[in-house]
Amino acid sequence: MSPDLKPGVRFEWQYTVPPRATVPQLYHDTAFCLDMPDVLATGYMVGMMELACVHGMMPYVDWPHEQSLGTMVSFAHLAPTPPGMTLRIRGEVIEVDGRRVRFKVEAWDDVDRICEGIHERCVIDPERFAAKLAQKGAKAAA
Repeated sequence: MSPDLKPGVRFEWQYTVPPRATVPQLYHDTAFCLDMPDVLATGYMVGMMELACVHGMMPYVDWPHEQSLGTMVSFAHLAPTPPGMTLRIRGEVIEVDGRRVRFKVEAWDDVDRICEGIHERCVIDPERFAAKLAQKGAKAAA
């Protein structure tokens, strides 16, 4: 990870909400969700906030030899967003501690601010991570 990834680094990313990201579509196999509003699901929104942070980190990591995994999310979902609207997600690195990077992140749709919060990612060596995951799988299969 580059030493240039430090507090104060800012980024912006955009994403158009697809129909599959709404509550009834994302949870199509859960009967009561089919009756819920056709709006961006909070779980999907959290994923977009994480993905924006990954995009913000990309210039500072040696991809694919360094990657990152989300380790903490704390977001408030402030307003509903229908499919087709574009999210504008802005973030800022607020802390770097070794391999751990913490972000302040906010998102707006075409009308409202829809999300604000904190996200944390940890930079990993994907080969080492895959080996640990394989060990865990082997233990579970035993």
